[in-house]
Amino acid sequence: MGVYVSVRGWLECDEPQLATVQEIIAAHDDGLHYTHCWGAPRRHVNWTYYVFFGGDIRDSALGWFTAQIEEIARIPASDDDGDRVRGLFLVSHEVDGMTEWQIRDGRLFVTPADARYRYLDD
Repeated sequence: MGVYVSVRGWLECDEPQLATVQEIIAAHDDGLHYTHCWGAPRRHVNWTYYVFFGGDIRDSALGWFTAQIEEIARIPASDDDGDRVRGLFLVSHEVDGMTEWQIRDGRLFVTPADARYRYLDD
């Protein structure tokens, strides 16, 4: 049957960074169905662009997802204000429990998730 990981979260970026995010996602197309867990609003509103991921993936595919997130985190700022891609994911592993993934400052930071999010795993 396998071990599964529930991944849910989002990324925030500007328009030039969004194009690079989309290129990275396309380059990591798994040829199966996990790539289809990525989504975005049908219409952009105001200045921040959002990209969402929500899906239950096999533990064996977690490296595939992590590689994308780490590559996306490294996208440089696109203008003088210095804003990089940022985001937040809650990652619930059937065996190892829940972690919080912060995308900020060009890196992925993984820490144990706060206990207040346990209701998501009930």
